[in-house]
Amino acid sequence: MSEGYFNRDFKKPEFKKITDYIWEIDTSFKQGMRVPARIYASQAVLDQMDLHVYDQITNVATLPGITNYAYCMPDGHSGYGFPIGGVAAMDANEGVISPGGIGFDINCGMRLVTTNLTFKDVQPKLRELVNRLFQRVPAGVGSKGFVKLDANTFRKVVEEGAEWCVANGYGWKEDLEVTELRGRFDGADEKKVSNKAVERGKDQIGTLGSGNHYLEIQHVRPENIIDKQLAKKWGIFEDQIVIMFHCGSRGFGHQVATDYLNVFLNVMESKYKIKILDRELACAPFNSPEGQDYFSGMKCGVNMSFANRQTILHRLREVFSEIFKTDAEKLGMKQVYDVAHNRASLEKYLIDGSWRELIVHRKGATAAYGPGSEYLMPKYKEDGQPVIIGGSMETGSYLLVGTKEGEQTWYTTAHGSGRTMSRTRAKGMFRGDQLQQDMEKRGIYVKSVSFAGLAEEAGGAYKDIDDVINATHNAGISRKVTKLIPIGNVKG
Repeated sequence: MSEGYFNRDFKKPEFKKITDYIWEIDTSFKQGMRVPARIYASQAVLDQMDLHVYDQITNVATLPGITNYAYCMPDGHSGYGFPIGGVAAMDANEGVISPGGIGFDINCGMRLVTTNLTFKDVQPKLRELVNRLFQRVPAGVGSKGFVKLDANTFRKVVEEGAEWCVANGYGWKEDLEVTELRGRFDGADEKKVSNKAVERGKDQIGTLGSGNHYLEIQHVRPENIIDKQLAKKWGIFEDQIVIMFHCGSRGFGHQVATDYLNVFLNVMESKYKIKILDRELACAPFNSPEGQDYFSGMKCGVNMSFANRQTILHRLREVFSEIFKTDAEKLGMKQVYDVAHNRASLEKYLIDGSWRELIVHRKGATAAYGPGSEYLMPKYKEDGQPVIIGGSMETGSYLLVGTKEGEQTWYTTAHGSGRTMSRTRAKGMFRGDQLQQDMEKRGIYVKSVSFAGLAEEAGGAYKDIDDVINATHNAGISRKVTKLIPIGNVKG
């Protein structure tokens, strides 16, 4: 845990209310703050956040080169270094890059896939679908995928990402057109990642992992479509079945982050004279050799994760094709979008009349580029980026769209509902076996690697997803398209 996490003397800040959904902590609050901190939340959501979020986001505001504000999204909760839901943009020439602002699970992200099936089509086969997906998409700590790679081939994958998968038969070319960065972050250099990272990751392509990672079959109820025109344009219709899944770069990304945190701790003060309030915010100048090495290694983590989700999509199509005895194309299994949560990217913004290049850190936060953005895939230039926000397995998830007003947060929005209690506390409050039975009575069939893991992910351990989404919508940083209700779930 961070040093800020154990700051027992920390008091809740006095917030300046900017709007009903934006709250500011002034630079006078903590010595060393270079910019104010802003939290996006309704009053009710703000009151739910733990004190450590405020401590961590004001620590972030002290980092060299930070521009405008340190931001926290409505789903914010305490994390490593940055709070989860933390966003910060550093001047690329004068600022730093910090693994604590990106996360250990590099490119933990979401993918949403349509079908032309309805609830009536799927409900009789739901148990069979979930059971077979549980077999075909390995979940849990240490799980291994069906794509067997040697170290050299894996090193090629982390440079090429989802492109490698499609070229090797694990997906369709059109999948790349609806994946952030086309599924490949250019500039990834496999020489910047350790052998230990490669060993941890090379058998994990096509796996969910553990924790809050999942694969979910969802129902588009007619009353939950908010923007009917845009939903139709994106292939969403009433009573439809869609599939959403959430996973990342597994042990590979974790090792990349660990390796570079150690590098930064060794050079931060001795070589670059940077002093920080929390060692978990270890950093280096972005343009330093160490900073550039990490940026390239992080890109490898991003690409591994894109490849992981691309392979899972391939398995998903196989399972649906087998059970419905027709090919995935005829089942309408098209990808809507794939988006990263944990990554940093170089982006240009007009600030005080001049264009500046910034290294934007998004930690447990989703890019949500508005209409016309140069960072959008061509298909979504007119409307804005699809935003996939997962809720708990008991409540539902959302599809939103980026807005022009989102520039206020560097085109960033929430990534989930956000925890309100630790995993340990959740295991003490909920029983996984009872939860599984209760969910099935409510029409949600779930398969999990362990009942303990299931208890950790109980809906009661999370904020109300509707409250989080309403805050992002009303703040203008993304706009609701439709809510998606779970009916089947494979849990890590």
